This record gives sequence, structure tokens and C-alpha cells, in this order.
Amino acid sequence: MVYGLQLDRALVLHTWGSALTHHPHVHGIVLGGGLSPDRSRWLACKPGFFLPVRVLSRLFRRRFLEELEAIYRRGQLRFFGESAELNDMAAFAEWLAPMRACEWVVYAKRPFAGPKALLAYLSRYTHRVAISNQRLVALDEHGVTLHWKDYRVDGRTRNRTMTLEADEFARRFLLHVLPGGFHRIRHYGLIANPSRRENLATIRELLDVVPASHDVSANGVTTVAVPPTFVCRHCGSPMIVIDILQRSRPIRAPPVERAHA
Repeated sequence: MVYGLQLDRALVLHTWGSALTHHPHVHGIVLGGGLSPDRSRWLACKPGFFLPVRVLSRLFRRRFLEELEAIYRRGQLRFFGESAELNDMAAFAEWLAPMRACEWVVYAKRPFAGPKALLAYLSRYTHRVAISNQRLVALDEHGVTLHWKDYRVDGRTRNRTMTLEADEFARRFLLHVLPGGFHRIRHYGLIANPSRRENLATIRELLDVVPASHDVSANGVTTVAVPPTFVCRHCGSPMIVIDILQRSRPIRAPPVERAHA
């Protein structure tokens, strides 16, 4: 609840940088408005303004550090290797102190090309880990060569290539494989799973919006548009199935013994 409104938001965990380094952060989509407490009205945010970013940044910093300290006191946060000294409470407190003084980056803006473009951008990261095949250049005796972007440099020179030894490439990639049962995507508020269907129906009724997947014909009959089964991942156009080839035998089947005369 924010300012008496019930909001909805979707968060996607993103743990990697362009060079496959460990760079955990969260991409979030927040609806620009919400239901009134009595659920009778839709209250939209002011044009061009949603939340004060500086206030949000400092609030996030405080809540994050509070929760970090809490799990440390419960013994759920342990350190190993070069960081083992942080298992001492005094050392941990000293290490944490500068984090309270520096500015934390919380970036919020209205999508330039509209909500659909934003969802299309974010969807590329929901079921992909660390790197796509298009960024892989070569695999040879020197290692794995890949494209990456150096965001500290402006212009075309930020697009570069690097070569990593095979074991280093595997190490960086495995940094971003989440533990079993860990959810990369979380939905909160109005689009939380238990009440999402009911909430969306209420919002559409208040805004007098027909779901995009339904088409109303001239005689008032509502038909559901069935999305294409196969979509080209490059251009987004629906793919047409021309033929389906059935395999004649299981893949990697043992060789068939032939009878000898």
C-alpha cells in the first residue's frame, strides 16, 4: 500500500553484467495508479510523476540494510574465503557503515515507447541466463570469445569482444544459475497470484477497457483471439507450420543388428 492505494508491480531479478560479472539488481514494472481503498475508483498518478526517486532510493537503502542486519543476527548470513573475517560482528558492522552514507541508485522513469515496448524489453531477460547465443563469437584453443558492452565508454567503442578461458567462462556463467526453487520473477499487489483475476476484472470495469485478447463483433458476440503457437524470435511474426516430420526411431538408438545370410 502506498498513499492509501493498492498498487501492482512485477519484479525480475537480473544478476549479470554484460561481461558475465556478478551484478545483482532488480527490474521492476509498477502500474501508474491503483485502486482506492474501497475499490470503487481508479486513481491515476500525476502526469510525468510517480514517486520521488531520491526518497525512494534512501528508503530502499534503509530497508535493505535493516533486512541484511536481521538475517546476519539470525545466523543466516555466513562468509567464506577472503571475506571470512566478516563473520565477526564488529568487522561486519564496520564494513556495513559506509553503505549507509553512500547514495544508492534507484532509477525510475516512464517508458518512452509505451508499456508494450517495455514489456517486450523485459521479457528478453525472464527466461534467459546471462548470455544469448548471438553474443558468442568463437570457441577455440584460446577459449570462449564473446561480445560485451563497456558502459563506462560512450559511442561505438563501447561494443567490444573478450576472450575467456573455458573454465573462467563456465565459472562466470554458473554465477547466475539460481538455486532450485528460487523464483526469478515475483508479482505483488493487484497482480499477485491469489487475487489477480478478480483485481484485473475490477480495473477493466472501472476503466471501461475490453481485454486485448477479446474481439467484439458487430452482432455483439465476443470471440477470443488465439495467439500463434510458434513466433519467430527475430521479427516476432507468427510462423506457419508447413509440415511435421515424424521421427522413425528414437534419437541415439543403438545400431540395428542385421541378420547375416
